[in-house]
Amino acid sequence: MQIVIENKSGVKQAAKQFIDFMGDNKVFAFQGSMGAGKTTLIKAICEELGVKESVTSPTFAIINEYKDREGESIYHFDFYRINKLEEAFDFGYEDYFYSGNLCFIEWPEIVESLLPENCVRVTIEEIEKGIRVLKLNEK
Repeated sequence: MQIVIENKSGVKQAAKQFIDFMGDNKVFAFQGSMGAGKTTLIKAICEELGVKESVTSPTFAIINEYKDREGESIYHFDFYRINKLEEAFDFGYEDYFYSGNLCFIEWPEIVESLLPENCVRVTIEEIEKGIRVLKLNEK
């Protein structure tokens, strides 16, 4: 599946389309260059799911937890600062990835081998100034 975001004001609509696509999938790995819009999209998705807290990239914390409108946890990861796979084991990645809760993962490349089989890959590409294309593929 593909979702095109024409400009910043189209992010909210893209988030709605993304949620419609999610189905029973729970783990999503967001890939894209620095500044591609991974955090912006995750923030919009969380807002559409009823998250009231501030949604920010967990660059230093590695993981943020939010609550959706039903009180269910949503886990937001940023593995940009992870240097080796063992660091994911140190914080107990399995407890999150296999919790049955939504997991949104930025910079998943280093933990690729740990991602669940049914993880959905979300690639964000800037094709022209301001225009982004999201490509969603199951593993």
